[in-house]
Amino acid sequence: MRRTIIKGIGHYIPPRVVTNHDLEKIMNTSDEWIRERTGIVERHWAEPGVGTSDLATEAAIRAIEDAGIDKSEIDFIVAATLSPDHYFPGIGVQVQAKLGLKEIGALDIRNQCSGFIYALSVADQYIRTGTYNKILLVAAELQSANLDFSDEGRDMAVLFGDGAGAVVLEANDSDDGRGVLSCHLFSDGRFVSELWMEKPSSKDNPTFREEFFHQGKFFPRMNGRLVFKNACEKMPQAVMAGLEKLGLTVNDIDYLIPHQANDRISQMVARGLRIPEEKVIRNIHKYGNTTAASIPIALSEAVKEGKIKPGMLIALTAFGSGFTWGSAFIRW
Repeated sequence: MRRTIIKGIGHYIPPRVVTNHDLEKIMNTSDEWIRERTGIVERHWAEPGVGTSDLATEAAIRAIEDAGIDKSEIDFIVAATLSPDHYFPGIGVQVQAKLGLKEIGALDIRNQCSGFIYALSVADQYIRTGTYNKILLVAAELQSANLDFSDEGRDMAVLFGDGAGAVVLEANDSDDGRGVLSCHLFSDGRFVSELWMEKPSSKDNPTFREEFFHQGKFFPRMNGRLVFKNACEKMPQAVMAGLEKLGLTVNDIDYLIPHQANDRISQMVARGLRIPEEKVIRNIHKYGNTTAASIPIALSEAVKEGKIKPGMLIALTAFGSGFTWGSAFIRW
């Protein structure tokens, strides 16, 4: 049975570190408040002039090098982000150009915090069906350029960091059990306005109006309590749905990598699944919430640190705007 394996993995974090104490200087917040409610100590922000596609390209270079292949072998790109360099096009084509690749296809996925899992599910199908042989999957975010540092927006502004993760995917035709075992995707669009950036909107003519800026509608907004409640419920449910389909149990999971939205959510997900916290990969204290990039960054770090070894079962899960959520299982 053909499965998709991760041939190479890499991540890139911009060098500029922004601590909670730095944020105290620009908004009405405190290090103690941020740590207690989110688990975040610091995050990295890109410098002005750097775009999301730049972060994605750096991560891609590292993943290609780790895969030990020539970049010319890549025959398709899947990119996940909610913060593209421009309103359109997406970053997939920019990564293709910046890497100097031939005229291969590039697909952009817009599933926000769930973006990596959704993108992985798409790439997995292309590999399984033999449509493409080597796929570059990049997930990158640069949200620091559009945060509201007023009292109204500070609860969200403290959360986000910039960064990118990438994987090179290829087929595994051997019967060794390695690869992506399954992906499980869910959504509930009734809650769109509970976590969104309302403007710009194609419903408005003209799209950009001065009053929208004054009203703060170009900043992300969130119903924090509702999102917290749903994330703590839906991520364990997605993991259990996958385990049931695969005929496995929570005890079979070697590591769980949840989307790094809030450390309290990660802890609640672990409790909901009754999985020991030492089996949960958590790095939000260093990077904040890097949205679609958070899972591949955490996965890449765990691989580089030697935590993840061949044969291990890795469970991924995410929840975010839409609402969208999902899980994926990989036999490393």
